[in-house]
Amino acid sequence: MTPTTQKRASFRFSPVAAGCAVLLVAASAAQAQQAVDNVVVTGIRAAIESAISTKKNADSIVEAISAEDIGKLPDTTVAESISRLPGVTAQRSAVTGRAQGVSVRGMSPDFNGGLLNGREQASTASNRGVEFDQFPAELLSSVVVYKTADASLAGQGLSSTIDLQTVRPLNFAKRNVVVSARGESMGKAENQPGFGTGSGDRYSVSYIDQFADRTVGVALGFVKSKSNGGGRPNFNTWGGWVADVDYQGQKVKAPGGFTTDIETINSDRTGAMAVLQYKPNKDFESTVDFFHSKGNFSVQKRGLEGPVGGLSAGGYDSGGVLTNATIVNGIAQSGTFSNFRGVIRNHNEDYTDTLNSLGWATKFKAADWRMKTDLSYSKVVKDSVRFETTAGLPGSVNNPLDTISFSGFNGNNLANVAYKTGLNYADPNIIKLTNPQGWGGGTQDGYYAAPSNTDSIKSARLSGGRDVNLGPIVSADIGLIYSDRAKTRTTQEGALLLNTPGAYAALAIPGATTGVGGLTGIPTLNWNPAGSLGSAYKLSPWTEHDIISKNWGVNEKVTTAYVKGDIDSKIMDKAVRGNVGLQMIHTNQSTSGYRVDQASCDGATHSCGYAPVTGGTSYNDFLPSLNLVTDLGNDNVLRFGLGRVLARPNMEDMKATRDFSLDTTTGVPMLKGSGGNPNLQPFRADTIDLSWEKYFGKKGYFSIAGYYKDLKTYILKRSQVFDFANYITPGTVLPAGGSTVGLLTQASNGTGGSINGIEMALNVPFSMASSALDGFGVVVNTSLNNSSVTLPASGFSTSGVNTTNIPLPGLSKQVTNLRLYYEKSGLQLSVAARKRSDFLGSIADYQDNTQLVYIKGETQVDAQASYEFTQGQAKGLTLLVQGINLTNAEFAQYDAKTGNTTDRKKFGPAMMFGASYKF
Repeated sequence: MTPTTQKRASFRFSPVAAGCAVLLVAASAAQAQQAVDNVVVTGIRAAIESAISTKKNADSIVEAISAEDIGKLPDTTVAESISRLPGVTAQRSAVTGRAQGVSVRGMSPDFNGGLLNGREQASTASNRGVEFDQFPAELLSSVVVYKTADASLAGQGLSSTIDLQTVRPLNFAKRNVVVSARGESMGKAENQPGFGTGSGDRYSVSYIDQFADRTVGVALGFVKSKSNGGGRPNFNTWGGWVADVDYQGQKVKAPGGFTTDIETINSDRTGAMAVLQYKPNKDFESTVDFFHSKGNFSVQKRGLEGPVGGLSAGGYDSGGVLTNATIVNGIAQSGTFSNFRGVIRNHNEDYTDTLNSLGWATKFKAADWRMKTDLSYSKVVKDSVRFETTAGLPGSVNNPLDTISFSGFNGNNLANVAYKTGLNYADPNIIKLTNPQGWGGGTQDGYYAAPSNTDSIKSARLSGGRDVNLGPIVSADIGLIYSDRAKTRTTQEGALLLNTPGAYAALAIPGATTGVGGLTGIPTLNWNPAGSLGSAYKLSPWTEHDIISKNWGVNEKVTTAYVKGDIDSKIMDKAVRGNVGLQMIHTNQSTSGYRVDQASCDGATHSCGYAPVTGGTSYNDFLPSLNLVTDLGNDNVLRFGLGRVLARPNMEDMKATRDFSLDTTTGVPMLKGSGGNPNLQPFRADTIDLSWEKYFGKKGYFSIAGYYKDLKTYILKRSQVFDFANYITPGTVLPAGGSTVGLLTQASNGTGGSINGIEMALNVPFSMASSALDGFGVVVNTSLNNSSVTLPASGFSTSGVNTTNIPLPGLSKQVTNLRLYYEKSGLQLSVAARKRSDFLGSIADYQDNTQLVYIKGETQVDAQASYEFTQGQAKGLTLLVQGINLTNAEFAQYDAKTGNTTDRKKFGPAMMFGASYKF
């Protein structure tokens, strides 16, 4: 693939940058007149100073977050905390509305390396991106985001390497115990019938202690959270479809169709952390740590869908005729369609994910060598169940009263059109469990799917280092890391059939209640289908070719040898430190899947013949890296990074599956198919980074950084000439002449392009400008990202994308974060906002497939207030109130070609009230 080079967007001077400059000048002037106060700080300022110290003392370009206190990161999830760092943002979950995936420097979450205490972690998704909302913030002490390569880092990513860190108990001077409890109230997402408030609670306890004359340390943590969400709206406009319909001898535009639900989300998560640390002397230390997280989610969707603009969407639907319309400039602003066959949706989507991570690291001295061993195991299992049921009018005869009227349409505001039906969709005498549209020839009354993902990583590491005298290199490290990763995905799917005979099967809805059809407000019948398999439905398992292709496995064995030298020297009387290194990586991958010759498929029984197939390859990578840091004087630091980095392919793209058939729709009949690529190799890039940082003691800093990534290889799906000879069966239908050569669409490696950007950050207390502002401070950063990469949309799984080319997935042109805070005498106040521009994001569709969709830019505002009693009988008690998504920012998808909103969700603001006690 050769990307098309676009004209690069120029970086414009923004108000944020102007604010940074003004505050920087003021702070510098004030600092020149003040001495650094030797005072003990806590809370927000202590966390900020700890993070600044990590950033300042690092040899690489890093960003860091430290807990404000034991078990207290700034946010409830790690993803939210990370997303406030310079050059970092988050994609919210389309299900919960909370931050989930983390994008760094304009690249999708799959380009990050995700670590826990320096060890690579398994992932619940079908790709590699770590879902950081699995890590409760109370169980972590800090997070470090490495933006440049380091030869000693395992599992590095192409955009960054994110290392989550738990506490080390021997780093504390005494025993610490913290207990906390919070209640949550989730406000209405929409102020109309059907949308209520939700509630939840969150409990945590942390225990840190030292024994045996401080040679043994123990840390334990436990978190339990539960949430019962109120109704949250979802409105889908069928890809922003505007229909051209006949009206009085002319073509006019009208809404095409809609799907709208009220989604109720019930969830709970249990997290636990344990650390045992043994350090009898300065030359020996051994630490065992364990992390556990288990979440249960239930999403209930209750809504209504149907074609509006005269479309026939099923075997029982003859389409409607527009009447009583108001036409303005060729647009039907209002009107009525006959023969409307609405489909009431009562769907359940439930899943459970379980993460277990165990590690044992030992450091010791052997003669002049500093040795380290590290054994680790990480495993994630995610089991899902999707239950889709439909209700409406039984049979194939249209009811003359079944009409739908619309109003308020201006040609593109599809998500805001008002609808009204002629029939009462909440009348149990006429509305039944059935197949209202006649899908599947009337043989499908619902759908069932139970996908499961399992991912595990076993790893061992041995390394050693010693002081050397090799010119500027004063210390050398060598190491060997071996990891064995296995990921599998399986699914069972099929049609739900009502336990009643007949072509137009129908059944009274068990325990039906009156609800509303999503944002339409139209009354509908609701019920809970959980447990109805057997009582109301029977399952007809399907082995369609696309279902079989969802079953696959990947095994990856990676051996990494590295050498690294620490630099401590001078250049032109300026102290220079840093490191230089090389990783030599050997990868051996084997994959499995299934061969599906569609000539064996029987459409009547939804079954195909299939057989297992395997594949694999091996390859080598050499990743050099260089990090240099020089002190320019007066706390001015200049950093330079250079290296080669990689991101391994999505594991689903590596499956060995071959799904093919004879295509006779083109001028020359030939075999065509799709599948994975067992020989797929990583994304690779050469990177260069430059950063200038001005520190104000340990209190604050200003930084400006630039980066450039030259993508040497990229991965996309495209059709290539392929010989299917090894996959032919006796029943395969071949073209005339018997040629087995055709076209296979699969992921493949091609040439890349470039990504570049500028990041600016300011983190200062206002007391540096005036003592009258003591306690106030600001953390603000902005990043401008640009890429020359454009990719053919046909090479990706996209939903509602009707453009020929797409931009780099995950890229927001601009990302800005702001946090204003006040902390003094136990009182803490903070308001935070994070903003990102439009981007191409990744979501899971209704078939459990990952899809790329255009997501509108958003600004989310959060706030927090707390008070800690520092004396008296209540000493150690902290009262807290926290507001999340206070402006009710919606999650909206759009059509890049027309600008029309295709899907919108609002989750409502959430408020948390609680208390913690430290002793």
